[in-house]
Amino acid sequence: MPVRIKLGLSLLVVLVAAAAAYFQHRLGHDRIQYVVAFLGCFMIFAMWLFPEVKRDETAGGVKRDAVQR
Repeated sequence: MPVRIKLGLSLLVVLVAAAAAYFQHRLGHDRIQYVVAFLGCFMIFAMWLFPEVKRDETAGGVKRDAVQR
């Protein structure tokens, strides 16, 4: 995934997680607000840490150009 898309997605996740944690705090759900904040941070960390899956043309051990008999 290109870095520009990751940055945009990271910003979106930060905004949504911050809004959700704020609303949980306003509702009086103290533990849940920390869970939401942690989950948002973890999603961003995982997106930047783990590489994107790249598939070969021989995915699954079957070549696409192989003729079936």
